[in-house]
Amino acid sequence: MDTNTHTLAPELDFDTPALARHRKFRALKERMTTSAVGAGGMCVIVAIMLIFIYLLYEVVPLFKAAEISQWEQFGKPVQAYTLEGSNTPAVYLTLEEQNEVALKIDTVGNALFFDAATGHIRKQVEINRPANTEVSSFALDSESSRVFALGLDNGQIVVAKHNYKISYPDDIRTIAPSISYPYGETPMEIGADFGEIKHLAVRNGDDGLVLVGSNKDQKLGLLILSKEENFMTEEVELSSEFYKLPSLTSEPVKLLIAPDMRWIYALDQAGNLSLFDIKDPQNPQLQAVHKTTTGQITDVGFLLGGTSLMIADDQGRVTQWFLVRDQDNQWDLKKVRSFNNDSSQGSPTTPLSTLAMEHRRKGFATADNQGVVTLYSATAGNQVLSQQLTNENIRSMAFSPRANALLTEDDQGTLSFWQVDNKHPEVSWAALWQEIWYEGYDKPDFVWQSSAATNDFEPKYSLMPLAFGTLKAAIYAMLMATPLAICGAIYTAYFMAPALRRKIKPFIELMEALPTVILGFLAGLWLAPFVETNLASIFTLLLVVPIGTLVFAYFWSQIPDDSSWQLPDGWDAALLIPVIILLVWLSMPLSTGIENLFFDGDLRTYTTRELGITYDQRNALVVGLAMGFAVIPTIFSITEDAIFSVPRHLTEGSLALGATPWQTLTRVVLPTASPGIFSALMIGMGRAVGETMIVLMATGNTPIMDINIFEGMRTLAANIAVEMPESEVGSSHFRILFLAALVLFMFTFVVNTLAEVVRQHLRQKYGSL
Repeated sequence: MDTNTHTLAPELDFDTPALARHRKFRALKERMTTSAVGAGGMCVIVAIMLIFIYLLYEVVPLFKAAEISQWEQFGKPVQAYTLEGSNTPAVYLTLEEQNEVALKIDTVGNALFFDAATGHIRKQVEINRPANTEVSSFALDSESSRVFALGLDNGQIVVAKHNYKISYPDDIRTIAPSISYPYGETPMEIGADFGEIKHLAVRNGDDGLVLVGSNKDQKLGLLILSKEENFMTEEVELSSEFYKLPSLTSEPVKLLIAPDMRWIYALDQAGNLSLFDIKDPQNPQLQAVHKTTTGQITDVGFLLGGTSLMIADDQGRVTQWFLVRDQDNQWDLKKVRSFNNDSSQGSPTTPLSTLAMEHRRKGFATADNQGVVTLYSATAGNQVLSQQLTNENIRSMAFSPRANALLTEDDQGTLSFWQVDNKHPEVSWAALWQEIWYEGYDKPDFVWQSSAATNDFEPKYSLMPLAFGTLKAAIYAMLMATPLAICGAIYTAYFMAPALRRKIKPFIELMEALPTVILGFLAGLWLAPFVETNLASIFTLLLVVPIGTLVFAYFWSQIPDDSSWQLPDGWDAALLIPVIILLVWLSMPLSTGIENLFFDGDLRTYTTRELGITYDQRNALVVGLAMGFAVIPTIFSITEDAIFSVPRHLTEGSLALGATPWQTLTRVVLPTASPGIFSALMIGMGRAVGETMIVLMATGNTPIMDINIFEGMRTLAANIAVEMPESEVGSSHFRILFLAALVLFMFTFVVNTLAEVVRQHLRQKYGSL
């Protein structure tokens, strides 16, 4: 019998029906998984693109060009018209809120209420004045008060007001215009034997009325009417006082009174502006005389609020002036900016004929003698639109209260009604990103102020303070988080014992689950007061703990090997826990001595008094501590994974060739893990830039540009969270908040793109290790 008979191995059949079905099922799962992953990735990309498109959808209308077109009624353009029986020029044109009724006050003192679209006279009122007198001057208080005054050739003044009562009989809106006399129908006298009032200014207030007039001899008279309520009868009693002002050297073409009733502006034909201070009416002062233009003044008016004075001349230029405080804290009139017509339709030197101010915005329009109307925004400092409306000289012009309609009158007495589409004139590159000289400020500055207590304020939409605050908060947070997170991740991944690492890493990653609103709440209500009270201890802690840790490490290295080897490798960090606790405890009494020795016992007061560094309780230091704590888990987790994922054969090979663990870490491990570490930093930076609740609750939320670590800030994200619920949908404020979101989106996108480019470069550079 042959004992060397070989046993044949059984043949394996890989084409059995079961294996074939298994392969088909596995291939199906792979295709389904690949499709699902691909579809998920595409959905993420589509979602991001949709967010970007929606932000653009809300932002693009901000930069839409303005338009002026013929007003349409019932789908047909409204034709120009002339009022029946009225060929006299208008001294005042205006429109009521609904753009249905217009008012023309002519040079003979007639108030004509007419249909703005057709010119049909609705009501004609002859303003009450003595017989055999003629109107010699006109003055308007403001469009919002609707109070105006007529100066007469006998030296008297009539103060009136135009009103519009809206009712809805049979559900049809009916507007009933009227003229009233808030100070009585009896004309007032500005002074005995004053003579014909050539020019007039009026300002109506809660406590009374101020009138200033000039006569043919360039003499100025001041009349102040005070309102006093009788407590017994509750009737309002008027008392008047007349004062003389310093005479002018030339005849004025315009008199104006500031809303605070302290300043009087008198301008002559040559462009000289005389500024009078009537804070003490019995002792009025000629404050200053300014040369406002090299040409001839053609029209003058106040912007909304009465702070800015707009002066138009025959050289096609408009200059803006307002009061600012000088170095001696004295008020002085300053020229802020100039506006020139740079349209091809009109020459920059074409004389301007009239100005029209918007009722509720810091915008205005000019008209020249060639029929070109130009729209401007005073705040943005830009020309919005220039368009020729007629071939005639436009002598009068008026905006509707909502600035969506314009009424013009030319030299032929022809009235035209225009529709204006100019929704966001205050938005420009300069207004968003450059310094702007705002009303009431002594110099140009970056300012964000989207609302105020009154409707006369100048909205300030500079995004620079918000962008600065965003970067400031992120930088201080990264300064705290980066060294702690990266150094902690290096030690955990490379030096720490595996058993201890399995406990430490999940604990730190669990910190990321803390809601940021809780961190912000704690930072605002507990950390901020704690830091203010223990400011010296905080800075002492930042010095004592690192130095004390290095000192302990040095002494530990001097311990004999027989003693140090009793502690297993990788458990060294456990020894630092009591050391750090001890150092923190020692920092408190040590800081008291340092504070008493060097800072007069109070570091916070010392920095403010001696160094001029202001301190706000909720500041960048508090944000850096709180937001750094929130960012640490993100940077730590990604960095630790990147270092731990470095192949073991690289580190073992380096050690086998004689390198020390530290040399292996710095020359092998960190370069190999550098793409992951860089990604961790960029993701942490993105988290810090987009953080909302911590910044919102831990800072004063003040949009200022100050690198001071003890001052607060406002970030783009926090600003959106605070103001979006209060903004009017479709308004400039609303859309600028979306623009801020778009800026934040683009910043994150650019940073992440650059981070990916750098990461790929690092991967290619160290991928051969």
